[in-house]
Amino acid sequence: MNYKIALIKGDGIGPEVVGEAVKVMDAVGKKYGHTFTYVDVLMGGCAIDTVGKSYPDGTAEVCRACDAVLLGAVGGPKWGHSTDPEKRPETALLSIRKDLGLYANLRPAALRPALAEACPLKKETANKGIDLMIVRELTGGIYFGKRERYQTEDKGEEAADRMAYSELEIERIGRRAFELARLRRKKLASVDKANVLETSSLWRQVMHRLAQEYSDVQYEDVLVDNAAMQLVRDPGQFDVVVTENMFGDILSDEASMITGSIGLLPSASIGDTAPGLYEPIHGSAPDIAGQDKANPIATILSVAMMFRYSFRLSQEAAAIERAVDAVLNAGWRTADIAAPGQQAVGTIRMGELIREKI
Repeated sequence: MNYKIALIKGDGIGPEVVGEAVKVMDAVGKKYGHTFTYVDVLMGGCAIDTVGKSYPDGTAEVCRACDAVLLGAVGGPKWGHSTDPEKRPETALLSIRKDLGLYANLRPAALRPALAEACPLKKETANKGIDLMIVRELTGGIYFGKRERYQTEDKGEEAADRMAYSELEIERIGRRAFELARLRRKKLASVDKANVLETSSLWRQVMHRLAQEYSDVQYEDVLVDNAAMQLVRDPGQFDVVVTENMFGDILSDEASMITGSIGLLPSASIGDTAPGLYEPIHGSAPDIAGQDKANPIATILSVAMMFRYSFRLSQEAAAIERAVDAVLNAGWRTADIAAPGQQAVGTIRMGELIREKI
């Protein structure tokens, strides 16, 4: 099989980590008989510098013509001060998710055995193991609602952001989460704030209806403040966690840190028909860009998710994951996960080591 992949290398360390991930893809292709065609797509801060906007015209169309999209990272302080939405890299991320209909963000958080000591939680907590998947609704809620500023008579300027969800939006992300739970340990926690928010009340109503259809999945409601607490108290209790956009944004970052390093964690943004978008959860890290210091593992593991969810190549995905574990078990580390005094390798060498294991 030949697969066509859009590469959004982006800013900062993005081109470096995507470069290593592409080499891993080619190594897998050579072993299992696949070929890959790559299409470079300009997006983010580099696009602002080149064409004057972070999301150039035609970006969605180019990506839609591919089988999957691999994104390195976009943004950085250089572009963080503009008030023009077209000159903010974050706008491009929101736009491509919306245009491709990528409503489900899958964020796994797993504590790899070789890095148990890097977990910031108590040893007895970490020893229970961490292996959860956060399913975040990605195209609705407050990030996509109406924004406004207006003057009041007695309080000065006031700002408002509208948070809205429809039954359709809740049901499709809910079904995605239930189906995923069926493939894992058959446990699903739905996170909301139904004791305060009307959107959460509707969210819970729809989720309860779905729970009756998926009676083989153990289901529970968790208020978002309690979910934040439980993630650091006993993360091992969770299997699949589903929630709306803003809550998912916050909780998935919290979950990433309890695994030891954001340099290890991949993500997938998928819809019903469009190509999925796969990216590491870390940022562009401009302070180390071009220095061969970035950890490419999260991007490489994003390729494993691409193989699993877009191409249905579970054997190839598992081969990448085994290779990463083998390299870590052998004691190899990049700077972000190296213990004090431990020798660290660079981006390129870490990619080479993983390819050797494949």
